[in-house]
Amino acid sequence: MSLTSDTLLNALIATTIAGFAATTVGAIPAIFIDRLNEKLNNNLLSFAAGVMLAATIFSLLLPGVEHSRARGFSNTSAILQAIAFLFVGGFVLWAINELVPHEHFEKGHEGREDAGKLKKIWLFVIAIAIHNFPEGLAVGVANATGDFGTGLGATLGIGMQNIPEGLSVAVALRSQGYSTKYSVGVSALTGLIEVAGGLFGASVLLLSAAILPWALSFAAGAMLFIVSHEIIPETHRPKLENGATFALFIGFGLMMFLDSVFI
Repeated sequence: MSLTSDTLLNALIATTIAGFAATTVGAIPAIFIDRLNEKLNNNLLSFAAGVMLAATIFSLLLPGVEHSRARGFSNTSAILQAIAFLFVGGFVLWAINELVPHEHFEKGHEGREDAGKLKKIWLFVIAIAIHNFPEGLAVGVANATGDFGTGLGATLGIGMQNIPEGLSVAVALRSQGYSTKYSVGVSALTGLIEVAGGLFGASVLLLSAAILPWALSFAAGAMLFIVSHEIIPETHRPKLENGATFALFIGFGLMMFLDSVFI
């Protein structure tokens, strides 16, 4: 497989759809809604987590193993490489999460305490960036495989979970006292972070197509960290965990069905 400048174009188009467009579509209802029912908001985010989990497996890890096999590695070697870079991706996200100051709407402050004079809104944006950049990376790398199904699966999966996420972020900003226009605008613009992540991933692959299987597994590890460390703890709070669990199952099952039957 050879990568060309079309790789960047594919990554740009895919991440614009899955990141910016989907997040914007999700944020628009916040013009009319200033507060979401807590259970509904929680279940929407948990549904998104289920979609991300399925995309991690079916659109990133399994294609990564297949690409390693195609390069002549044994089945065992291909799987071990996928596991190794899955761990690397998770570790890198953990390190960023520990070192970079950011603020969650529910979990509060994380990372270094010396945030200086950063306004709270920017700490929120940094938290969203830590979340969205790996998603964009996943979409960009998946669309660089040259496999239409793999690229479409990642684009569809990330796009689906960005719609409720865009709404959640916009409504959360409104609840913090920001204007409707500002809240929707910031939420929509956070989707551009995914575009940056996708272009970064595709650009790295232009240097060497040989790292594609590792890049897919790395992106999977980064996404898995986000789901496990951020979304699941936030959505599985007391009295909300049952609905969140069922919503996660629905998201996972839907993405698995779409990826296996239509993609």
